Amino acid sequence: MNHFKNVLLNTLIANVTTSYLWFAVTFWAYLETQSVLATSIIGGSYMLLVAIFSIIFGTIVDHHKKKSVMLFSGVFTLVAFALGSLVFWLAPNEAITNLGGPIFWLFAGILLAGAVVENMRNIALSTTVTLLVPDGMRDKANGMVGTVQGVAFMVTSVFSGLSIGLLGMGWTLVIALVLTAVALAHLVFVVQIPEKKIFHDPELEGKKIDLKGSIAAIKAVPGLTWLIFFTTLNNLVGGVFMALMDPYGLTLFDVKVWGIVLGITSTGFIIGGMIVAKKGLGKSPLRTMLLINVAVAMLGGLFTIREWWWLYAVGMLLFMCLMPIAEAAEQTILQKVVPLKRQGRVFGLAQAVESASSPISAFLIGPIAQFGLIPFMNTQQGKDMFDWLLGAGQARGIALVFLCASIIMLIIVLWAFTTQSYRKLSAYYASAPSPKSKEVSAA
Repeated sequence: MNHFKNVLLNTLIANVTTSYLWFAVTFWAYLETQSVLATSIIGGSYMLLVAIFSIIFGTIVDHHKKKSVMLFSGVFTLVAFALGSLVFWLAPNEAITNLGGPIFWLFAGILLAGAVVENMRNIALSTTVTLLVPDGMRDKANGMVGTVQGVAFMVTSVFSGLSIGLLGMGWTLVIALVLTAVALAHLVFVVQIPEKKIFHDPELEGKKIDLKGSIAAIKAVPGLTWLIFFTTLNNLVGGVFMALMDPYGLTLFDVKVWGIVLGITSTGFIIGGMIVAKKGLGKSPLRTMLLINVAVAMLGGLFTIREWWWLYAVGMLLFMCLMPIAEAAEQTILQKVVPLKRQGRVFGLAQAVESASSPISAFLIGPIAQFGLIPFMNTQQGKDMFDWLLGAGQARGIALVFLCASIIMLIIVLWAFTTQSYRKLSAYYASAPSPKSKEVSAA
């Protein structure tokens, strides 16, 4: 557990760095361009690239020692952030802020590459829970992971907004470079992941991408395909929130205040993670996950029902309390029912499929909101049609999108409870032996 806690601390430093810069880029892009389309493209591109590369990342995790994977990720991210900084400092200001020009997208693209590859560390982290944490404590360990991610989100939410508002993008890049170097140094000199050998899957030999093996490992568990499909549908709806949450917040708050609001509400990640770390997830993490998603759907339909800043802030806090519980539930299920030698590929494929849905909805909803629903809700016809439901305000178009997305999510979750696959996976989880003893000790 001491080794695991060191890995968590390093993950905290790395996640703070990447989240700090990525939030800052999103805020900066919206403020410079005043375009929801720009933020939806940036956010959607991140999720799309995560989806494309997660299968490759998962194979790499299964093929190499976990610390080596994390080191590669850290070095790549540091180089990418350094190159992006050079582009920013050398390009004229009018070019770097021109949404229609190549320099803006070159700058965002290089930073995007660094953020995407850093995600390889998260797949490796999921397998270290199985490797380092005793059986029976993994749900609580996943709660600790959620807490660490919440701390990172809270810190970066506050400082990203303040950094852009007070220091500008240039000094933000300097701070990100320093933090990235600190995380890498800590990983090299302090973090240890005891791993006597790599527990190779014979089917993996000579393969850089093992899509067939990943699919076979998922199909071997009754109901696991359904779980990934369900999460994919939920993420399809979640992409709507990803694309429009910041623009809605920046409509209600100044950028510096919005960063502070995000920081305060993101304590919900810490609260949710601590609840799981202390209480666990109960006998059926799958049932817990579905109930949490019911709550998320109901909350998503209500927290923008009126353009009140306090309603949005309270809704964000509750939303973020629920997220780490749902994430910990899925992680705990996969860690128990999938053998360690295949977990990298299964986590990678699951992440790829689930992440692919978010950019689809983000890319679609950005133009729809920007050119359709937002202008419509500002017309008299739109106000007459929806004022009784959504009230008045300048962001009622975004509120309408949130409401529709939440209704769709609620329907999906209630349907999931009725499926035979839900019952099969619940039964399999209850009876499955944990991937420990011989496999973990051999690794």
